[in-house]
Amino acid sequence: MKIASAPILAIAMSFAVLAGGLTVSSQAANSGTLAIAIKDDRGMPVRDAVVMVYPATGIAGGSYKFDGNGVMQQRNIQFDPGTLIVAKGTNVSFPNRDRVRHNVYSFSDAGKFEMKLYGKDETRSQRFSIVGTVALGCNIHDEMKGYIKVVDTPYAAKTDHNGLLQIGGLPGGFARVKVWHPNNRVRGGETEFSFPISGSGLTKKTTTLKLRK
Repeated sequence: MKIASAPILAIAMSFAVLAGGLTVSSQAANSGTLAIAIKDDRGMPVRDAVVMVYPATGIAGGSYKFDGNGVMQQRNIQFDPGTLIVAKGTNVSFPNRDRVRHNVYSFSDAGKFEMKLYGKDETRSQRFSIVGTVALGCNIHDEMKGYIKVVDTPYAAKTDHNGLLQIGGLPGGFARVKVWHPNNRVRGGETEFSFPISGSGLTKKTTTLKLRK
């Protein structure tokens, strides 16, 4: 599995998230790792599913950021990355790497905005202060679709092309785990589970999502 860097907590404890999340060395003596495989109802891996973990012990305060550094660029008439995870309150930049102009917008409750036409190597920015899903579009190129997942937990990551991810540094005990995907056939695209996570070693789970075609 590929290891990707990401969220960094500005507090004494730290943790590690692999495959699309964060990487930090940990001072926590007892912490576990959650490994999740996400498939669709045909048994195929689901890419870019976002997993958010909420330990029953709560989440310490502090600032953190995720892999992607709060940048949602436009490249090859696409949003890149297709799905970006950011912490609540993050200011996201939208640089245009295409030769054509873009007009980026969202009608989502978690972040309604519009960026008037701007050209190559120009950028705009938008702050996202509400937890939720921000669906992106372009008024000039209807085929462009992207998503920003605004979260309130440092324990979050997205699946790789094999539908896999790991989130480390988790305290042992029960946790609420939310799995989001834009095509998930449930309200808000989020499925929620609760299960115990080992305070040391690996907790493995496989989740199946019913996706819209």
